[in-house]
Amino acid sequence: MTHPDIDYIDHTVLITTDLAATSARYQALGFTLSPVSPHQLTERPGGPLTPTCTANRCAYFGQSFIELLGIVDPAAPDPWGVHQLRRTYRGLLMTLGSRDVRATAERLHAAGLASTGVRGLEREVTTPEGPRTVRADSVRVDAAHTPEGALQATQHFTPQYVHQPRYLDHPNGATGLHGVLMVVPDDEVDEHEERYARIVDSDVWIDGPKRVLPLRHGRVEILPRSALDHFLPGHDLPAVPLLAAHTVAVRDLTAARRLIEGNGIPTRITPDGFYVSAGDACGVPLAFVQS
Repeated sequence: MTHPDIDYIDHTVLITTDLAATSARYQALGFTLSPVSPHQLTERPGGPLTPTCTANRCAYFGQSFIELLGIVDPAAPDPWGVHQLRRTYRGLLMTLGSRDVRATAERLHAAGLASTGVRGLEREVTTPEGPRTVRADSVRVDAAHTPEGALQATQHFTPQYVHQPRYLDHPNGATGLHGVLMVVPDDEVDEHEERYARIVDSDVWIDGPKRVLPLRHGRVEILPRSALDHFLPGHDLPAVPLLAAHTVAVRDLTAARRLIEGNGIPTRITPDGFYVSAGDACGVPLAFVQS
């Protein structure tokens, strides 16, 4: 039996030009965040490191995480094109988890989904034992094939430095990313379903109006725009297709909602839980469901 090279959602990415303010809001939403960590990238695994314009803070869950990606030095090199990504996409970016990123790159190329090739990422983080270097290799699907938002796959080599136990306990009871919601034009649902089935090499479930691609951890949901108000009442979108929202699983929905509203942030009921609007969650809706 063969296993797919991509089998989970590694993380979602929210780009911001004000990392401090975005971090403060996510802490008010009940997340424990890692310290600020500047990025260095290489054009090839093992190549020379290049400082970049970005740094992050993350909400880690043990398997998946939410990355708050801050443009902290606009004049510094931008090898990943983060400035352009921020201008191009109004929603999330998504990183899928790969068991073998080189196999992923080869498969995407064979499937006609041209990519950047494999690139290395390193960043220094603090640990209880002292500074350590996080290492990962990534491959990005060509932007021509991802009109909804930038998409890449990553293979981690040092997950123990990413998901440190001291960052995994969240006041809102978050346990992991439940899914990412992609909203598409009504007449393009089949097209996007077929494309994502090739990208993640997954079967597709039908869940009412949604098409769901289930992974070992997390799920990609494809929704026609006409059904959006049922799942995110009151939310509107500037354009579709778009990686329009992410969903976090929590241990206790009532407790999580009480904490968030107690911090002065309004919430709205959804069929499976509740969500915080884009305006109150730094640009992208954040939904919560029961673990």
